[in-house]
Amino acid sequence: MTFQFLEDFTELLNDKKKYNVIIEVDQEPNKKTFTAHSSVLRYRSSYFNKELINTFPNDDIKTITIPDISSQMFEIILKKSCNDIIAKYPSIIFESAEYTSLSALVSILKRDDLQMKESEIWDYVIEWGTAQNPTLPEKFEEWSDKNFMTLKTTVQQCLPLIRFFHISSSDVMDKVKPYKKILDNQLWDDLEQHFRLPDQPVKSIILPPRLVLTQELPARVNEPFSTIISLLELQKIDFLL
Repeated sequence: MTFQFLEDFTELLNDKKKYNVIIEVDQEPNKKTFTAHSSVLRYRSSYFNKELINTFPNDDIKTITIPDISSQMFEIILKKSCNDIIAKYPSIIFESAEYTSLSALVSILKRDDLQMKESEIWDYVIEWGTAQNPTLPEKFEEWSDKNFMTLKTTVQQCLPLIRFFHISSSDVMDKVKPYKKILDNQLWDDLEQHFRLPDQPVKSIILPPRLVLTQELPARVNEPFSTIISLLELQKIDFLL
């Protein structure tokens, strides 16, 4: 039986055509198989980094067997690690070669704890939407209204998740304005008003700012999962982190 780790971002990693690592954990009858992306595993674990470095010259799938850890424990570790990664280092996902699906992008944009400037998030959305439409002109000044409509259709599920009102006025003018044709007229009008008269109410929904972490994410899992994980198992997985 195969279990895709990271349930909070199942869309991101659940594409069975995209994974490049198979991890076999535990022993029969509890043995389970997890599929994952090397780009995620390597950034969080020195063990996996050592196992996976320079192992994909021909896009082969790497199989790693870890029989001495319970599947339940391993699933908890992976979920926690990947949640931490996506929150603190979203660029790892945005810049990954496997980062292609709309559902994955939407899942990331919904996070309130995404540790990235909103203007940079906007840049990635535009970059992603453009990449999905290779027929768009390379020179931006050659874009037609039809081209903008194509981009708008592609990213329409993403636009409501952008915290536009928490982008600086300079970035709005430099980065958002060139693409204002993909925004609703009301939203653009409200953005302009917001920067001129910040105390005046607007008709558009203003999403709250994303939460900035006040402390470093743990480099290793050290929470006492005492009701689930025995001390012995904690010692077993120590080498993974």
